Amino acid sequence: MTFPVTLSGTSTLMWARESEIEQEALAQLRNISALPWVHGVRVMPDVHLGKGATVGSVIAMKDAVSPNAVGVDIGCGMIGVLTSLTASDLPDDLSGLRHDIERAIPTGWYGHKSALDAGDSLWSTFDSLHAPVNKNEQRIRTQLGTLGGGNHFIELCLDDQDRVWLQLHSGSRAVGKMIADWHVSEAKGLEHNLSLPDRDLAVFLSGTAQMDAYMHDLTWAQAYAAESRAQMMRILQSVVTRHFSELDVRYEQVANVHHNYVQREHIDGEDLIVTRKGAIRATQGLYGLIPGSMGTGSYIVKGLGNPESYFSASHGAGRTMSRTKAKKMFTTEDLIAQTAGVECRKDEGVVDEIPAAYKNLDDVIAAQSDLIEVVVRLRTILCVKG
Repeated sequence: MTFPVTLSGTSTLMWARESEIEQEALAQLRNISALPWVHGVRVMPDVHLGKGATVGSVIAMKDAVSPNAVGVDIGCGMIGVLTSLTASDLPDDLSGLRHDIERAIPTGWYGHKSALDAGDSLWSTFDSLHAPVNKNEQRIRTQLGTLGGGNHFIELCLDDQDRVWLQLHSGSRAVGKMIADWHVSEAKGLEHNLSLPDRDLAVFLSGTAQMDAYMHDLTWAQAYAAESRAQMMRILQSVVTRHFSELDVRYEQVANVHHNYVQREHIDGEDLIVTRKGAIRATQGLYGLIPGSMGTGSYIVKGLGNPESYFSASHGAGRTMSRTKAKKMFTTEDLIAQTAGVECRKDEGVVDEIPAAYKNLDDVIAAQSDLIEVVVRLRTILCVKG
């Protein structure tokens, strides 16, 4: 449901109570809504502070786009796959499967030893990128099909019928950040951005070479992120198939969604450029995947096509505190307690991803009952983190 909002500027609707949003994030929303190119802003229940623009926001602009309104992890998103396995097929100890997944799919800063075959559709246009990424081509190629770190994960989950699901969350790795950082720097130097209250919200304008260059590079990075998720899911399925070679394991992809991306859409009778930074598209009947925090499960949902939200829904649970604060507040013992029953890393390196650093996923889902229909609730039994 929408909540009353006192933000100044253009049309802003929120699916979060203003009193529950940190003051810094509210300040960001005020700055965004006041931009002269903004048609409207929609705020999701997982909203929290971001760089320039808040995470959990949908920003519709007329003839303009802000690179920081999508952020550095261009094309970040989720894939969810239903398998023919059930809980009764699984061993009591899942550690061997987790370690095999970690060996097959590089995490953190690592890449594959050699580049995966992604076909010509991606690499044939690599040289056309405007951002200076060519000197990093080998790194970019070998990072395709790798998980990264932060809140990215690979999980095995069970639904309420004890069917096994595979899901993973990843983005465009280093190349997305390179592209975003370069174009943000370009935008900040343009004359029409010099007087903005927050230069991190610098925009490109339609009909300019800078806008064309950014949209070209952005589109490539979104394709890279989608292909990277597809490559990882293929590897993950092959690992699972080997582990259960005595069974005829079958797979059905149910959801594959970006949640940090830009798309041209027709809204309110106008052709607009819509940025979803921590939000998914939720048109009528479209499947989506909304994850929680480390080991707390996810929801498979279907969009209700609500035009008030610009046909959008949240991308996850959303953080309640920074990584730095989480590391100060929680210990590995807290992490062990909060991930009980989940096969996963339980060490100091992932304490910043502890479930208590995130909002309650069930509350986030309940707050957007007019945006999505719940299809199934997934509970995590295995989680791989970078």
